[in-house]
Amino acid sequence: MLTGKEYLESLNDGRVVFLNGEKIDDVTQHPAYRNSAQSYARMYDALHDPEKQDVLTTINEYGDRTHKFFKTPRSVEDLLGARDAIVEWSKLNFGFMGRTPDYKASFLGHLEGYSDYYVGFEDNAKAWYRKAARDLPFVNHTVINPQMDRSKSLHENKDVFVRAVKELDNGIIVSGAKMVGTAAALTNYNFVANYGPKELGNGDISHALIFLVPMNAPGLKMISRQSYELQAYTNGSPFDYPLSSRFDENDAVIVLDNVFIPWEDVLAYNNVEVSNNFVAETHFVNRFSFHGCARLGVKLDFMTGLLMKATEASGTNGFRGVQANIGEVVALRNMIWSLSTAMATNPDVGRNGVLVPGGVAATAYRVLAPEVWVKVKKIFEQVVAGGLIQLPSSASDFLNPEIRPYLDQYYKGTGVTAVERVKLLKMVWDSIGTEFGGRHELYEVNYAGNHENIRLEAMYHSIGSGNAASHKALVDEAMSDYDLNGWTNATWKEKITTT
Repeated sequence: MLTGKEYLESLNDGRVVFLNGEKIDDVTQHPAYRNSAQSYARMYDALHDPEKQDVLTTINEYGDRTHKFFKTPRSVEDLLGARDAIVEWSKLNFGFMGRTPDYKASFLGHLEGYSDYYVGFEDNAKAWYRKAARDLPFVNHTVINPQMDRSKSLHENKDVFVRAVKELDNGIIVSGAKMVGTAAALTNYNFVANYGPKELGNGDISHALIFLVPMNAPGLKMISRQSYELQAYTNGSPFDYPLSSRFDENDAVIVLDNVFIPWEDVLAYNNVEVSNNFVAETHFVNRFSFHGCARLGVKLDFMTGLLMKATEASGTNGFRGVQANIGEVVALRNMIWSLSTAMATNPDVGRNGVLVPGGVAATAYRVLAPEVWVKVKKIFEQVVAGGLIQLPSSASDFLNPEIRPYLDQYYKGTGVTAVERVKLLKMVWDSIGTEFGGRHELYEVNYAGNHENIRLEAMYHSIGSGNAASHKALVDEAMSDYDLNGWTNATWKEKITTT
């Protein structure tokens, strides 16, 4: 498995990343990316830490030591171990990095057990499983087409879709764009897939692809959104931006401009059935829901502690209303943790006997998690309130002897100095109020899919699993006990008629 040093070295490979009109020469040194890169490197180093290795790693069927989520799960113990390994890594960023190297194990960890799904490319699937488990390369993914003119028919926008434009003896040439490549600039490979339309018009199925591509492939370009890490570096200090400055997973649009993909990196080609159904058929949804739920559990642990400390510092933690709000956050935290446990301990049986995180709890998590984060953010806004606005502009204010006495007098809290209280509230603001905080709300709300689909899929899962029939049968049982003439079940007595 990669070490932190090896991971950082792997990023200096000639990749093409654009930010603010500039081509970035070395993402490990540029102030827009370097601390986030260090955050990932710390995760890789933890794999080799003797104190963490038993929690994080295991030996797979090939005899390779790997992160537990990368191993084909065959038992409840495997799933619980994977959950705990996800949690252990997530603690290193307090749950604020969601597309960490183990996230893509949601897909990669099933490539051995589900290899027969990738018809014609079964050996490639097994080889990528072995490679991913052995080396733990950082793989990001882009499976969504950029938002375009949706008023036009598909064939009028086909130039946007990632599609094969030429077939060669040793691979294919692909072109198009994909979103959203979270952390893409700091990863080793991009997993590309497409699902949805049967064709792009006139029988064109060139988009029906699944493949992996190295981030330094000739013709691959990344166009980053603004860097919150760079803004933190430019506008303040870690005191002012304690999360933005080290945990910004910079998102990017991936442009593939006539990029060569060798056959060994292809998992589907001109195959609508495999391409369109991989999300459901490979249980990728169950797996990424499992990872997301475990990671959100850690984030809610952090937010619960942050709310407790913020109210203690303001002296409001004894107020009944504030305590009720803290209790609600605790309950929401407990619910998310319970769903991750339920996914592991009540699993589904997938292809070839592979155990899959339980779909009932997974669909519940997908619908509930966006509401949980929005509610927690609202509670912070209502309980911590104006204290989040009444903050000095930066740490530099405390370093100015002319105004320091005023800050020490007017910004102190209950049992804490002005520096301690402001440091705490700056952390709160960075988690919910800065651009970094705003991005995290958008991220949690849309993490598992659009707000309609996650609800529709919960319903369809209920129907497909037989739960819906069971629910309706319960209603039928209740209604079968009576008719127009009274009770049909002798358990209940008719009303007594008196004359």
